[in-house]
Amino acid sequence: MIEYKKVDGSFDLSGKSAVVVGGGGGIGGATAEMYAKKGANVAIVDCKDNVEEVAAELAQRFGVRTVGIKCDVTKQSEIENTVQAVVGSLGEIDILANMPGYVELESAESIGIDIVERHIAINAVGVFRMCQAVANQMIKQGKGGKIVCVTSQADFIAIDKHVGYTMSKAALVGMIKVCALEWAEFGINVNGVAPTVVNTYMGDKAWQGQVKIDMINSIPAHRFAETDEIAAAVLFLSCDESNMITGEDLVVDGGFTIK
Repeated sequence: MIEYKKVDGSFDLSGKSAVVVGGGGGIGGATAEMYAKKGANVAIVDCKDNVEEVAAELAQRFGVRTVGIKCDVTKQSEIENTVQAVVGSLGEIDILANMPGYVELESAESIGIDIVERHIAINAVGVFRMCQAVANQMIKQGKGGKIVCVTSQADFIAIDKHVGYTMSKAALVGMIKVCALEWAEFGINVNGVAPTVVNTYMGDKAWQGQVKIDMINSIPAHRFAETDEIAAAVLFLSCDESNMITGEDLVVDGGFTIK
């Protein structure tokens, strides 16, 4: 059962322990910072080499406990070791912001199957590996928890040359719904945040030149999103203020998909 807790709109996370997969930069980095600002202890988990540096900076700036752990989400042993390391450092896991990401653009008739499989391995199966491991820890703790995955507007609309990415993100939405259904009895909320193009390394990689101009012109807000705007949506779904929301895919797209 997902319990009712009276809320005051403060989005407070004091005393909570959060894992941010992809926390080494981009949306994950912005999310980790927002969590720390709200009082959460934070584990920075990423395949990048900067995890300890990012964690140390957060601890210094916000006075929270942090840990940096390097992890490849396609390897089950590293997932399991990561969860154990987080619990060993922070005591428990209350929140998982799960946002590893991979994108390689190619037309559907030309893309290599190995590239499609890599999208699935990281963006779908890798995300589920971490969700499953953390959910089992939350169930063991018996206090419920929050799981938020970053999906994409590409999970429900067609975007040119995004076939591998779209396949992986659509699969992720299906996973979110099933996990939300099954884990609600343990007090665990599972949701997604679906951004439009975001000004990150991945966004810059996918959108350049005329296609970038055309995409911006097709968004009613007439711009791409910034990382802190997506992190704010993740924060909302990580707090008691969103306890009655589960199994949803919150679209943050400047109006792109309303047309």
